Amino acid sequence: MEFEEKTLSTEVKFEGKVVKVIKDDIETSDGHKSFREVVVHNGGVVIVALTNNNRIILTKQYRYPLKSVNIELPAGKLEIGENPDDAAPRELEEETGYRAKNWKSLGYINTTPGICTEKLYLYFASDLEFVGEHPDEGEIIKAKEFTLDEVFEMIKNGQINDSKTICALSRAFCKGFSL
Repeated sequence: MEFEEKTLSTEVKFEGKVVKVIKDDIETSDGHKSFREVVVHNGGVVIVALTNNNRIILTKQYRYPLKSVNIELPAGKLEIGENPDDAAPRELEEETGYRAKNWKSLGYINTTPGICTEKLYLYFASDLEFVGEHPDEGEIIKAKEFTLDEVFEMIKNGQINDSKTICALSRAFCKGFSL
């Protein structure tokens, strides 16, 4: 295949709780030898949750790698072997306190395919019922409802820079979900 790269050897450089970093020696389809450094990640889920009064639920939380507070859609990582269809309702309830009766898949995105295996599964959730949030231990998060116009204004003016949020909202909008 014209674009395929063959793995010659793999070396684990780091293995943590959330990611593993590997270095692969590779050969390209034209015979060139090189290497690839890859962050191996289990993936996660992202939820576009629409309340019964047509508001989008966003979360606000501190993101340590960025050293700043982010505004984003409810999301979370997959546990090893966890089905995304099971993770999405769990994460929505943990982070926002809502349960959804209606779920639709919006497909998936590859977050940084040049260096990472992370795949995020996108969902649209509606017909929500508030049951009380219960974030993971150590997770300080605040959920708030916004109109679609407010969300798009926050994207436009740079208050929302989170790629998974922008992608999931775009996918929901393009697929014609009533936002």
